[in-house]
Amino acid sequence: MSDRTKAMKPEDLTRLFVERSNAGDAEGVAALYEQDAVMAYPPGEQTVGRAAIQTLWEKVLVNSPHFTPEEPLPTLVCGDLALTSTPPKDGAGARAQVVRRQPDGSWLRVLDQPEFTKPTSG
Repeated sequence: MSDRTKAMKPEDLTRLFVERSNAGDAEGVAALYEQDAVMAYPPGEQTVGRAAIQTLWEKVLVNSPHFTPEEPLPTLVCGDLALTSTPPKDGAGARAQVVRRQPDGSWLRVLDQPEFTKPTSG
């Protein structure tokens, strides 16, 4: 990553994601992911790799969506891996990411499930 602000704790990734998305910075959003990261988006599909994630966000951000920060749930950390999650304000279920500590001490997303839907009963 260049001289961009790095996530020095797992929780920083969500804040940086919101800031960069709202700035229309698809390259900056993609820089929050490892080179071979997997994102479960668009719904029902997977986007694999930082380059594909950047291409996806270039398409999403062309519409200038506005993201609002969501209060994170407690982060689970096990060595160099962590699980971050937030309950979406829209009540859509949950968002969860597996992140990994990099050799320089910063954190990047490895797996990203940005939308879970509540299971239907019955």
